[in-house]
Amino acid sequence: MSTRRRVGIASAVVGIASASVAAAAFAKRYAVGRIRLRPDPEASEPFGELLGEVAEVTTSDGVVLHAEIDGPADAPLTVVFCHGYTLSLDSWHYQRRDLRDSYRLVFWDQRCHGRSPKTAAEDCTIDRLGDDLAELLDALAPGPCVLVGHSMGGMTIMALADRHPELFGDRVRGVALISTSAGKLAELSLGLPALVSKAVHKLAPATVSAIGRSGKLVDRGRQVGNDVSFLAVRLFGFGDSRNVSPTVVDFVESMIRSTPTEVIADFYPALMSHDKLTALNVLDDVPTAILVGEKDWLTPPEHSRAIAAALPRAHFTEVPGTSHLVQLERPGVVNDALRDLLKRAAREE
Repeated sequence: MSTRRRVGIASAVVGIASASVAAAAFAKRYAVGRIRLRPDPEASEPFGELLGEVAEVTTSDGVVLHAEIDGPADAPLTVVFCHGYTLSLDSWHYQRRDLRDSYRLVFWDQRCHGRSPKTAAEDCTIDRLGDDLAELLDALAPGPCVLVGHSMGGMTIMALADRHPELFGDRVRGVALISTSAGKLAELSLGLPALVSKAVHKLAPATVSAIGRSGKLVDRGRQVGNDVSFLAVRLFGFGDSRNVSPTVVDFVESMIRSTPTEVIADFYPALMSHDKLTALNVLDDVPTAILVGEKDWLTPPEHSRAIAAALPRAHFTEVPGTSHLVQLERPGVVNDALRDLLKRAAREE
């Protein structure tokens, strides 16, 4: 084969590859553009702008946690909200908006998230988060309270139950576990075929660790939101729902983007090894609500069903057509469940 012919073939291959990449990029931009052009009733919602009284809690290992207090100071119950992995206290926007007139609310950024500082990797454990919550309750909610946790926040509450069971009943009068798991997250399929899922889980720890070591470099590429991250959040957080607001997707994507890559890598092993099924019996002493989206890929409904099986007196709700971020996708359903829980908790006094 002549040199000219080889160069011609190589040029054609490069041209086809370039055209394919360009076509994919165009298709992606077109898809995102169409999503953003749909009517968006949440476009004017003040996400991230609802503020309360700022409080700081210094933990036993010297970490200064950021918290905010909202609602009437003389309310009989305090509701403490624990956010999920890579999110922040702002993820409870609709719950703050709709409950702040009736209840004393405490929101906090878990260590390494939101406005709370990053800590050493060895301190990024679910048990440490449980201890943080215990210390936050002593500082900001010394009276009767109800705990609400989403995803990793639900695991934080389970760690509290495991390490400080004496708090439940007298101090902790109720618990809401939203889109969370008591363990076996390493077995998730993420909607992938079994063999592919198995390979992903086998490679994930080393891959996440390597990415974490290059965290600062990776973060530079994450500073500006893009179509890929928008579509990824929409798919994994909301199940690619056609009805989810693009403004809400952007809001979630900005929280995730604000979480350093090192933090994502540091907490990953703790999430995969989390196992608190035996601690759930502590929660049986208090009114409990369990909620999960029907299409949740990240903490699938079977994980919430397992929690409900261990807590037969709990109120279990599987929300149709929703995914992992149910408190943002279907806030009315979540808030109604919380109001019901709060009434049950008040009757326990």
